[in-house]
Amino acid sequence: MLMRSRFMVVLLAAGLAWRAAADEPPLAPKVLVITMFAGEAKPWRDGGSFPRRIAVPGLTKAFPEVGCSDEGLCMTTTGMGYANAASSIAAIVLSRKLDLTKTYFIIAGIAGVAPALGTLGSAHWARYAVDGGLQNEIDAREIPPGWSSGYLEIGAPAPGGKAEQHYGDQVYRLNEDLLQAAFRLTKDVELVDSDAAKTYRAKYRDPAAIAPPQVSICDTISSDTWWFGDRLAEAMAASARLLTDGEANPCTTQQEDNATLTALKRGADAGLLDFNRIAILRTAADFDREPPDEGAAEALTAHTGGFLPSVANAHRVAAKLAQAIVDDWATWSTGPPK
Repeated sequence: MLMRSRFMVVLLAAGLAWRAAADEPPLAPKVLVITMFAGEAKPWRDGGSFPRRIAVPGLTKAFPEVGCSDEGLCMTTTGMGYANAASSIAAIVLSRKLDLTKTYFIIAGIAGVAPALGTLGSAHWARYAVDGGLQNEIDAREIPPGWSSGYLEIGAPAPGGKAEQHYGDQVYRLNEDLLQAAFRLTKDVELVDSDAAKTYRAKYRDPAAIAPPQVSICDTISSDTWWFGDRLAEAMAASARLLTDGEANPCTTQQEDNATLTALKRGADAGLLDFNRIAILRTAADFDREPPDEGAAEALTAHTGGFLPSVANAHRVAAKLAQAIVDDWATWSTGPPK
């Protein structure tokens, strides 16, 4: 009887603990930082403490948990590419394990950069995110005479022609107040550089490309296909400008942001988060086109020296914004300060 009584006490205690856990309200992060692969996540793990681990069904097996600090800063890693990014963010949003209604989202990752607008290690906050993959494509060897490229809007008769957008996720414009606040807070952050990056950037002639890295505002183009080279870069930039009626100033290229934003937009439409609380930061690990005296194929696989500065600077700059939000939550909780 004594053993049975002890067993019943243990069962009762376990049941109470389970009920307490079930009744516990979801954690409400002040900031959720979104990285895409281990290299981008490493500086966050090295530079901060995330003692609370929240397992979320549907996250990639490589990164199955959201890590959170006691202050309300959380970080997740989605996996690279559209499918991983959209699936991971949708899993977090729909899991209800986190209360995201007041959370700020900071996408902090690396990218390619246009040499006319940035250099290796430079950091760029985006106003627009444009999907460069939702286009028709004709092989370059079959482009009709007079066409500027083999890329054209779906439904348009030729490159440069506009067509009705049916997808709903080709262009996102982010909150201007948050964008300007992010830039004000981070424009003077000291950025990491490297001797290898300095040597490689000297191959270019654009003033922005050969200058030391700095923080700026310009726009980002998403595509699962890692395109490269002067002609493709110009075609993608032209598409971004076309889709935004000339307002976009595209400078960075990456593989996830429109997918991430689409998953977050679905969450916002469901009342689970505020789409006005999203910021995109991309730092340059390489250029999106070859230098003047080098071929595109050769430059595509070149060791630019930009990777380490880019992952370090993505953390430095994004962490400056994240910490400002956490430290002054009384102000930021009601919205980005103007």
